[in-house]
Amino acid sequence: MRIGVFFHCLLFSVYFFGSVQAQCIEKIDPVCISIGKDNKDISYLVFLDNKADFSPSKSFSKKAKANFVYNALIKQADNSQPGLIAFLKGNHVDYRPFYVVNAILVTSDLASLYQIACRNDVTSIVYDSDIKLENYVEDRLPKSERSMFPEWGISKIMADSVWKLGYKGQGVVVGSLDTGVDWEVSPLKSKYRGYVSDDAADHSISWHDAIHEINEHYPDTIPNPCGLSTTIPCDDLNHGTHTVGTMVGQDSANIIGVAPDAKWVACRNMDRGWGKLSTYIECFEWMLAPYSEGLDPDPSKSPDIINNSYYCSQEEGCGLEAFMVMEMVVKTLQASGIFVSVSAGNEGPKCGTVTGPPGFFESSFSIGATDETDIIAGFSSRGPVVIDSSFRIKPNVVAPGVRVRSVIKNGFFASYGGTSMSSPHNAGVVALMLSANPSLAGHVDIIANILEQTAVPLTIPDTCLGYSGLEVPNPFYGYGRINALEAVKAAITTEVKEVEIFDVDVLVYPNPASSIVFVQSKKLMDNVTVFDALGHVVLNQDVDAIYTSLDFSSVAQGLYFVRIKLGDQYLTKAILKE
Repeated sequence: MRIGVFFHCLLFSVYFFGSVQAQCIEKIDPVCISIGKDNKDISYLVFLDNKADFSPSKSFSKKAKANFVYNALIKQADNSQPGLIAFLKGNHVDYRPFYVVNAILVTSDLASLYQIACRNDVTSIVYDSDIKLENYVEDRLPKSERSMFPEWGISKIMADSVWKLGYKGQGVVVGSLDTGVDWEVSPLKSKYRGYVSDDAADHSISWHDAIHEINEHYPDTIPNPCGLSTTIPCDDLNHGTHTVGTMVGQDSANIIGVAPDAKWVACRNMDRGWGKLSTYIECFEWMLAPYSEGLDPDPSKSPDIINNSYYCSQEEGCGLEAFMVMEMVVKTLQASGIFVSVSAGNEGPKCGTVTGPPGFFESSFSIGATDETDIIAGFSSRGPVVIDSSFRIKPNVVAPGVRVRSVIKNGFFASYGGTSMSSPHNAGVVALMLSANPSLAGHVDIIANILEQTAVPLTIPDTCLGYSGLEVPNPFYGYGRINALEAVKAAITTEVKEVEIFDVDVLVYPNPASSIVFVQSKKLMDNVTVFDALGHVVLNQDVDAIYTSLDFSSVAQGLYFVRIKLGDQYLTKAILKE
């Protein structure tokens, strides 16, 4: 045995110090190597080429955006992942593929890690780092009957005034990425998208559990109270139930939700407050196109809004590489038409404390916390963003986040404080906006602009790293405290020009093309053929669907013609390959 181990180490040393190894090692997150040197198995994400282009979908409706992004991602994964998957299978290495990022989660020893890194189709390898729940203040209250008055945060942002206009979130779906949800508590049960009756529910595309093993922060002898890979909604820590309550909760004795007629779906991405980069990716992927055993992913069932709050600690091995992954995911979800509302963080009161992803991302809409008098909470993170040297102003806005009362597990109630209490207020306002003007759904940038421009400006006679608190936006309050009534009024008067892809007989996009070209039709297509300018056939594909994609990655630059056969009819579209 010792001779075998010695020989293996000798071979590994030769491989490690070989000239090719320097090129491979550049692709690897150093945390992976540090863990692997202790002869421990490592879990990491292997990234392949990311060439998906979502820009053509910018003016599409939400449904069209979701389909476009989903199909572009699937095509990218199908084209790039099979070779690596075959290698992993052949070497009996555990893996799980993702498409929301073009990556494969792998668990292996260090030797296999280096073999994978040296593959030409691998671009980078990122440690599957721990991600934890944002810290929050808990002040538990006993279960009690309440008079029919909205919670202070609802009145503060004037959501109850919006209700009088007839908009309460109807027709809108909000998504929760958190510790799960106790779906049977009174204020939430009938708001669950899977709710059928008090005695029946369909959980298939309204709940997903990404927790498949006990997090290493908990001994195996302490089982998760919900179990693992659950098929019925469950909350192992109260936080998820509380935040969903702030978004949509209401019953005969408790008015706790900003948008009480909206529906909710949820994905558990944390084991009692601790998740992994991979569990977050899994939940984001499920939100993009919900699925369950026996049902294919369906992007048309994606929520309109996602609320989530977490902190990616550098002390726990979450570095720049993981930050980039999470930003990529957020951008992808937004491209699909989902508004992502995130907490700014609870690292205040020092300046430059918006340091955790996704709060500091330029693409994120992050929310700080205020109290009943519109004063910023001491714990609420301040800008500007220094972690990436951008010095951009964050948070975008602020919302009620101190002594926020909502429901928790088993029908009890608690008052929590944190920016993760503020973010669901904002998500609820977005739901009110969409119920007032459904055509806004999917137009993330327009929604964000309305939220900022209608916020109540708040200032403070202080500075943060040279940025004045007397200006708007500022690094304390951003553009100010959200105002549901003004946001809904602005939403109603906002006209959105959409390109509904099924309003034309056939659409070929993007044009000009770079790699993947999509063809969509109102009628079933029989065949799609691509000709070059001289009439030579470049691509030919039989089709029995209203949607297909073409791989233009190996096609030379120039002008081409796409001929689509629809029964006995032919249509031809010109397309330019860049």
